[in-house]
Amino acid sequence: MKHKLSQLKQHPSYDKAMHWGKLISITGGAQVIVQAVGFLSGVLIIRLLPTQEYALYTLANTMLGTMSVLSDGGISTGVMAQGGKVWQDRERLGAVLATGLDLRRKFAIGSLIASAPILIYLLLHNDASWLTAIMIVLSLIPAFFAALSDSLLEIVPKLHQSILPLQKNMVSVGVGRLVLTALTVFIFPFTFIAILGSGLPRLYGNIKLKKIANNFIDYNQKPDPLVRKEILKVVKRVLPGAIYYSLSGQITIWLISIVGNSTSVAQLGAIGRLAMLLSLISVVFSTLIIPRFARLKNDSALLMNRFLSTLGFLVLVCVFVIAFFMAFSTQALWVLGNNYSKLETELVLYIIGSCIGLLTGFIFSLSSSRGWILNPYLYIVASIISIVIGIFAFNVSTLVGILLFNIFINSIQTTLYLFYTLIKIRKNKAL
Repeated sequence: MKHKLSQLKQHPSYDKAMHWGKLISITGGAQVIVQAVGFLSGVLIIRLLPTQEYALYTLANTMLGTMSVLSDGGISTGVMAQGGKVWQDRERLGAVLATGLDLRRKFAIGSLIASAPILIYLLLHNDASWLTAIMIVLSLIPAFFAALSDSLLEIVPKLHQSILPLQKNMVSVGVGRLVLTALTVFIFPFTFIAILGSGLPRLYGNIKLKKIANNFIDYNQKPDPLVRKEILKVVKRVLPGAIYYSLSGQITIWLISIVGNSTSVAQLGAIGRLAMLLSLISVVFSTLIIPRFARLKNDSALLMNRFLSTLGFLVLVCVFVIAFFMAFSTQALWVLGNNYSKLETELVLYIIGSCIGLLTGFIFSLSSSRGWILNPYLYIVASIISIVIGIFAFNVSTLVGILLFNIFINSIQTTLYLFYTLIKIRKNKAL
């Protein structure tokens, strides 16, 4: 037995397998805790908020995602691409991060100005008072400002694969959110209180994240004009698509809130909480796979092998997730309470759409990490055509109809990004 173990340790792939096993166990273990804590926070909010309040909470959270996408506009993609080239140089990586943060702050102002009036309209349309709408918008500010920097600061430890401190920080933020939610929403079951409970711990997490990043960069670096130019090249290609994505990505919520009713909005938001398992998968892949893909040499065969193998593995994971929720949809819905217990079909449809969306995001992240950005106008035209077809093909005033619509849209986007990435990898032979 000892002899076989000794032979195993001497195998050329042993050290690599052990290294990956350690990384996956650290990232996966921490993310299980993070997602479990986040899931508990979400269930608390679902159970403690009345259906009407939870509908408003869903609208506000959806708009927060839109604001974050608009304030980024491709900046994080540019920072990852530029950082991947200089990740071993403290000063140059510090300059890349400083440039990205400077651009992000400027984009944030426009994002807030554009998004706030739309959110207020949607809240008022779903029977919120003016006072409630204003309080909800103000409560989004802490989470929004935290989002401006955390996604950029995370790039530094990800490039260096300093996973443990990053995961510890995510766990502490998740626990803080759970504690704050339990203490506040139980006493004050209002949307703006629940949003504040989620946003304030993220501000604390950003302080810790900055300290983690400081281990690998010179934080005193100023924005670099040359780096800014390179990042803006990416932004110019990503921003039109990001603006469209921020609108089309939330179209299911917006359509159901306008042509449906607040109950359907709450139901859509509630079953979305059960899809948090996909967030675990997304974080593990974005932490371990994307930065490594960004650092690969310009070798077409190597890139194709890594792309297809990781994509194939992710597809298998998604199939397993869908099968799990098909088998245990009733048990999963029990967690949400009686208000949402009859949504078995809707839950499975939501999971299918989310899995397809996960594949889209993964392919896009792999492609953009190499600086390959699909022409935004091609993406926008194709998506608009698919949206128009989908609106006529499905009854978007019902929850089932809007979920089928979402599956259709996500499938078109996945196909588009898949073929684009495969073409870029094949063309890489000429480099």
